[in-house]
Amino acid sequence: MSEILVHITRGNVVESVHRGHIAVADTEGKVLYYAGNPDIVTYFRSAAKPIQALAVVESGAYDAFGLTLKELAVICGSHSGEKEHTAVVMSILEKIGLEEGVLECGIHDPLYRPEALEIYRCGRKPTFLHCNCSGKHSGMLAVAVKEGYPVNGYRDITHPVQQKMLEIIAEVAEIDRKDIQIGIDGCGVPVFGLPLFKMALAYAKLSNPERLDERRKRAINMVKEAVINNPYMVAGTGRICTELIIHTGGRVIAKSGAEGVYCVGLLDKGIGIALKIEDGSSRAIWPSVIHILNQLGALSEEELKAFKKYYPSAVKNNHGEIVGEVRPVFKLRKGDS
Repeated sequence: MSEILVHITRGNVVESVHRGHIAVADTEGKVLYYAGNPDIVTYFRSAAKPIQALAVVESGAYDAFGLTLKELAVICGSHSGEKEHTAVVMSILEKIGLEEGVLECGIHDPLYRPEALEIYRCGRKPTFLHCNCSGKHSGMLAVAVKEGYPVNGYRDITHPVQQKMLEIIAEVAEIDRKDIQIGIDGCGVPVFGLPLFKMALAYAKLSNPERLDERRKRAINMVKEAVINNPYMVAGTGRICTELIIHTGGRVIAKSGAEGVYCVGLLDKGIGIALKIEDGSSRAIWPSVIHILNQLGALSEEELKAFKKYYPSAVKNNHGEIVGEVRPVFKLRKGDS
């Protein structure tokens, strides 16, 4: 069963609630703390991107094409479509010898509203580059070109690139690939369904890969370095992933996923966190993630102050007046293992 994680108050009344699940795991897959059901199966969504990005390093594409850590970071991210984001994705495509039109991520308005307004004000339209998943797709294409796989059809689950993604997810999360549920993500590529605590395990290994083989350890360490040093590439202006990495001084890897999924790795601690808001609401994520980190003792007083406006978040009316709160109310329970 899920449990109530967040209250939405208005005045003195709890007007709405958000239910969900939390798993905190170590590198051996032990559930250290939880709320709700840590075994719940849900889709990894875009929180899987830093794991999928390992293929870019392990395939040799990163070295062969002279990619940079900034480019690796945007491959890990769900960027906001700001100018620097699109420029970095275009740089990847140029290095691997492909044009923008090869991207099969779909098109949507930039998530960064000022950028979207500027595009339309200038009489232009968004392109594939503005899609928040264009970095991930450029990484998939880099693997395909390096390995000599066909570029056409790279989205299909039968394509060697997607089989490699499935293999890496299964290995890092320590789950039989046959037990992973396959769906289709918003950007058209396969998305992986697995127990929430397995996602936490994967992020624990991102945090501390010391028990892994040298090849994977190198790839994980490169992904960590890329994300920590380029938090803006992971999301963008005012976004939770970017803010968490900046305000914790790079002590976390943090990545959002659609439908209320969020994952965090506490760097060098060997601890991973996976959150699923049951109704898919994004408004419950910020306060929930900060509340988890606070209960784990992972934030200093100064860091908590940096997140003050999100913990709890304010409910405002049309006049900008604060009329309530988005308030986390859960208490993590210790795991049995």
